[in-house]
Amino acid sequence: MTSPILITGAGQRIGLALAEHFIASGQSIIVTYRTRHAAIDKLEAQGAICLYADFNTDTAINEFITLLKQHCQSLKAVIHNASSWDCEANNPDSAALFDNMMRIHAKAPYLINLAVSELLLAYQQHNQPADIIHLTDYVIEKGSPKHLAYAASKAALENLTKSFAAKYAPYIKVNAIAPSLIIFNEGDDDQYRQKTLKKSLMAIEPGCKEIINSVELLLNSQYITGRSLPVDGGRHLK
Repeated sequence: MTSPILITGAGQRIGLALAEHFIASGQSIIVTYRTRHAAIDKLEAQGAICLYADFNTDTAINEFITLLKQHCQSLKAVIHNASSWDCEANNPDSAALFDNMMRIHAKAPYLINLAVSELLLAYQQHNQPADIIHLTDYVIEKGSPKHLAYAASKAALENLTKSFAAKYAPYIKVNAIAPSLIIFNEGDDDQYRQKTLKKSLMAIEPGCKEIINSVELLLNSQYITGRSLPVDGGRHLK
């Protein structure tokens, strides 16, 4: 098997779109899922290695790392997409919420990046470096009064981008992608959609292709590292 790309949280939405894109291009992939949606069965039928992973405990993170190493000897890239859009309003236990957000969005990528560096260094193809890509969020720029712990954890991941880029250069490039609205949820009503669209200059629901294009840009570059690529439709100027 050629060196696969690992995508965490690929059972739906952006992670699933990335998985389908790479399969269509002939790239082997390993994906993680927490809930086994029907899409996981389809990915497996198309040749993807699909591994259950729940990043809510340190033990579960380490168990996943052990399992991953049983399925590959090298990695072309790691795309940290697994995420939880949780907030203070839904969690009376603020301490537990903060710990959970930090574990999912910062600690899991941190531990995985450290553990799989040898797999990434084993990737050799035309002197092209391997890649780590962190999916962060537009809120790293300004915070979020309704998602304080979430915003803080994504900001921590953005900072880890810089640290890992410096640690692993020049053999592994480490970058982040910071999106705002990409796709709506099925349950979002029209009022919410219209309000959200007005937050960016482009005023559209861009779709997962924007993230796919951004990932491909970073994978194809031999020079970009330690950077965060904003995919926010000019929202920072509104």
